[in-house]
Amino acid sequence: MNVEKRSAFEPPAVLVERETPPPQMRRPIATSFGAVLVVLRVLAGVVWLVALAVQWDHVLTEDLDIELEPGTDLAAASDVILAVVLVVGAIILLAELALALLVYRGSNWARITVMVFATLSISGAAIDYFSGDAEITLRTTLITLSLDILVLLALSSHNARAYARRPRSRPVVE
Repeated sequence: MNVEKRSAFEPPAVLVERETPPPQMRRPIATSFGAVLVVLRVLAGVVWLVALAVQWDHVLTEDLDIELEPGTDLAAASDVILAVVLVVGAIILLAELALALLVYRGSNWARITVMVFATLSISGAAIDYFSGDAEITLRTTLITLSLDILVLLALSSHNARAYARRPRSRPVVE
């Protein structure tokens, strides 16, 4: 039995040369699962935006201690702020949905971008938790945090990386 032993550290050039996948590589389950998780993350964001819109008055009065009286400038300003938050949130979720499609199709930059945003989201939740500013509960951040961790695990796998880095066959233009 002749088994080649791998060293603990290999230069990246050696790894890329040895592990270059074929251009017609099948999409790995990790890539598909990662894209599905990003879509689920988008759906969780939609649910969060809808819940925010429904409970906006409660958020202002209970969480932020702002008293609103109907017909005042403050009430009108709060409606404008809600609209801006909803529009910005919708744009971010649409961009995230586009990234999910690109990850599914095998885009390496989209895979890395999604992993960076998942890392930032996880880090932000950890900082909030350890500083005592926020609790991680099912109602607040547990679902999105779990999805972000699973996205990071799926898209950082060897198969997902190899699929995103595979050489593309380009059509010949004459």
